Amino acid sequence: MARSRTAQVLVHRYRRDDAGTPRRTPDELIVEEALEVHLDATLVATTMRTPGHDFELAVGLCTTDGLLANAAVLGVRYCATGSAVDTAFNVVTVETGGVAPVPTTRLTTTTSACGMCGTTALDDLVGRLEPLPPDPGGPFPLDVLADVVDRVRAEQPLFGVTGAVHAAAVVARDGRVLLVREDIGRHNAVDKVVGRLALDGGLPATGVALFVSGRASYEIVQKAWAAGITTVVAVSAPSSLAVAAARRAGMTLAGFVRGDRMNVYAPEELLP
Repeated sequence: MARSRTAQVLVHRYRRDDAGTPRRTPDELIVEEALEVHLDATLVATTMRTPGHDFELAVGLCTTDGLLANAAVLGVRYCATGSAVDTAFNVVTVETGGVAPVPTTRLTTTTSACGMCGTTALDDLVGRLEPLPPDPGGPFPLDVLADVVDRVRAEQPLFGVTGAVHAAAVVARDGRVLLVREDIGRHNAVDKVVGRLALDGGLPATGVALFVSGRASYEIVQKAWAAGITTVVAVSAPSSLAVAAARRAGMTLAGFVRGDRMNVYAPEELLP
């Protein structure tokens, strides 16, 4: 079922050149609703998200949080019991037939600004994930990474309407944008991308880069690492923990990618 991802409200729009008199006009806002994610019979998370691509989001979250433990996804459906209509299409169950370990339920709602929020530390992550092997084609050319922002911006329709969502994208070595997802939460956008790759049998995702439209926080690097992505490109800055994680992963991490400039934070050695 297609869900509306924007809502129209009336606002008083002020402009100095209108003699200081606000005008009442319609404005488009992004929709934000809670989504419950279940793994088999267990509620694992409640996250605030923009409706749309909910199955991808649920599979991506279970993948990047390590909940599947290599179990195959046998199915994804709305609701855990009963009718999806009764839960307003805000409950998704990822099914492995009980093969995945029984997960621990998150006690708090994941907000649109927060990903793993204190559930793991770098040492725990290193214990779960192996360092990434180098991409067969070598590091991404820096001129390709510098062009990513403009290429993805053209494929952000929700941002164009509302100005209130983040984007995550998968980019090929030649600069082609292969996949874009938008969401009010940065981590949700990434999980939707990873979920799509997982459902298409595209993990580990070698030979591609992950673009994020905001900052590169620790959970963004963690999700890319879990997906096997060796290059992360961010419009804004990374955190210190994100840089430490990227270096431990053997990942290329670039921030402040804007126009013809960027900062490369990982690896420590200069890229060719």
